[in-house]
Amino acid sequence: MIPTVPQPAVMTWCYRAYVILFFVYLALPLSVVCLFAFNNSVFPSLPWEGFTLAWFFGSDAPYIGVFNERSILRAIGTSAFVAVWVAGLAVVVGTCNAFLFVRHEFRGKALLYMLMLLPLIIPGVILGISILVFSSAVANTLEDATGMWFDGLRPGLPLVILGQFSFVATFATLVISARLQKFDPSLEEAALNLGASKFGAVRQITLPFLLPAIVASAIVSVLMSFENFNTTLMLVGSESPLTITMFDKLKQGSTPVLNAVSLLLIIVSAAIGLMSLLFQNSKR
Repeated sequence: MIPTVPQPAVMTWCYRAYVILFFVYLALPLSVVCLFAFNNSVFPSLPWEGFTLAWFFGSDAPYIGVFNERSILRAIGTSAFVAVWVAGLAVVVGTCNAFLFVRHEFRGKALLYMLMLLPLIIPGVILGISILVFSSAVANTLEDATGMWFDGLRPGLPLVILGQFSFVATFATLVISARLQKFDPSLEEAALNLGASKFGAVRQITLPFLLPAIVASAIVSVLMSFENFNTTLMLVGSESPLTITMFDKLKQGSTPVLNAVSLLLIIVSAAIGLMSLLFQNSKR
């Protein structure tokens, strides 16, 4: 609907009902998950047995809470380690890619841009399997040639970081590129005329302008890394990130502790997103 164009009352109410139903559809499953994190029962389902915080702070079986579940805490630490590496690499490469695609014209640019977008199209499982097969083939070749063992090319955290980075960097590139396209190059030219070096002009003029996009891409990269499952499942080793650990526990039988973990993730994600919006508004 176009706000400035008069609409019949029926259309207005239908549009409002659609918006309400859409947000209910999105929020209702999350609300149910959060609600059963406080259910005083070993099963995350009805009937409601009463309110409890045991699934967060409990220490006695079977009510072992998130903050006393070592496997969950270890998995959160592993996910945080992976997310920091993925976000750092994605921001650096995404910034370089943004300058490459926005500032320069060269032969094969369109093809290279399409190749960069491919990880967004390829299913995560296929992407993970492809990386695993390729890295294993390289590892086998190097081991046969040198007699050495290349752990970094076998399933484990290095391969998980590489797999997530392969598609998260694309998002970072798109976010930073969109911001760079709004930049006025004459500001850099003015800095050069005043005696600044090319790198100094970029560092003091362009990068501060890109800072909101860089921060936003870093936050998106962290969140995408935390929630990724398909690619990670194909590349994980003995140290499992949070999504894989939750999946393994779910196969053993769901308990409200998984609901508690989900609630904490929702709260942290919402808080990070809110801080990102506030930061971007302060830089406008």
